[in-house]
Amino acid sequence: MTAPAPGIPVSKTAILTVLLFACLCYGQSAGVQQSTNSNPSQPSQPQMMSRPDVTSIIAASRKIVSPNGVDELLPLQINGSTQWVSIRGKDRRNPIILFLHGGPGSPTMPADYTFQTPWEDYFTVVQWDQRGTGKTYAANDPDALASTMTIPQMTSDTEEVVQYLLKTFSKRKIFLLGHSWGTILGLAVAQRHPEWLHAYLGVGQMINIRRSEEEGYRFALDEARSHHNSEAEKELLSIAPYPGTAELTFARIGMQRKWIMFYGGLTYGRTDFSYDGNAWNLSPDYTDKDLDLVDEGSLYSLTHLLSAAEELNYENLVTFKCPIFLFEGRHDYATSHTVADEWFKRVHAPAKKLVWFENSAHMVMQEEPGRFLYHLITDLRPIAEKADDGPLIE
Repeated sequence: MTAPAPGIPVSKTAILTVLLFACLCYGQSAGVQQSTNSNPSQPSQPQMMSRPDVTSIIAASRKIVSPNGVDELLPLQINGSTQWVSIRGKDRRNPIILFLHGGPGSPTMPADYTFQTPWEDYFTVVQWDQRGTGKTYAANDPDALASTMTIPQMTSDTEEVVQYLLKTFSKRKIFLLGHSWGTILGLAVAQRHPEWLHAYLGVGQMINIRRSEEEGYRFALDEARSHHNSEAEKELLSIAPYPGTAELTFARIGMQRKWIMFYGGLTYGRTDFSYDGNAWNLSPDYTDKDLDLVDEGSLYSLTHLLSAAEELNYENLVTFKCPIFLFEGRHDYATSHTVADEWFKRVHAPAKKLVWFENSAHMVMQEEPGRFLYHLITDLRPIAEKADDGPLIE
């Protein structure tokens, strides 16, 4: 599950609040007039760009113009609700990756431009804002959907999106990529419908939530003590024993996540998550309204799904009929990499592979984007090619 940033009340939400920024741009950019200075002895002042200015530049830079490409941002009707997807790729013949974001309620779509564009040479990539999240939250009446915010319902939603993609693109199978919370839905679909999947890929795989929470807490407390951080140690001890048998409230999870993040267990080598949150502000796929409602949707999703998620235990779910891959950050303590590793050793599948990312924690696709793409191409794409799904890479 995604962490809150220090300074944001954890009682309000357990993910980073998206803040709208204007962007300062120095020098001359295409389509943006450079400010004039009548006095050459005075330094030029930086020109303020509006959010629409910046998002239009990003949209133009990633525009797909190939004749057989696809570049769509559209609402789908999924199980009685409007749900938004982004579908992008340079060649519709390429195999499809459906990306299941984390949270619950933390969309990947508004930051996908920071890492996804090179993927689109080799795959058709689908970002989907799940029920209660991002653009999908903004498009629906939350009161009307409240009773449907369950793991079984969202698993069914996932299946419906998969079916839409299979039919729309005339495919027999796709790749399913789950990140963090999305791995809960991804493993469920891999178990229920292996015939739909070339392979399942888990990133920051969730297996046993309470064990993962315990290991993350122990990491943060050990780091606080080794760095003689009395504030961190005091705050972490205030929620001990963690998680124990008590309810995993927003406040308790938020305190643990605060210090996991500070010590690089969310993003390796970073003390906060602002780089990702700031990137959301410049997303060409999100309107101002979408951004304004992200935090509200996150709190909504967590309120309805947290209690069910905290009892999740996939320890005994080890037999699969489709290939299973894990891409794990060696420093991931947001979802314990050691719990995932121990589970994976017991997995039986037609093919399986765990790839370690030594300079990553939880946000592997952003922390090591080149290596992530390399392994998508070398480990996963050949499975589709052998099934005559997609042109061979020349």
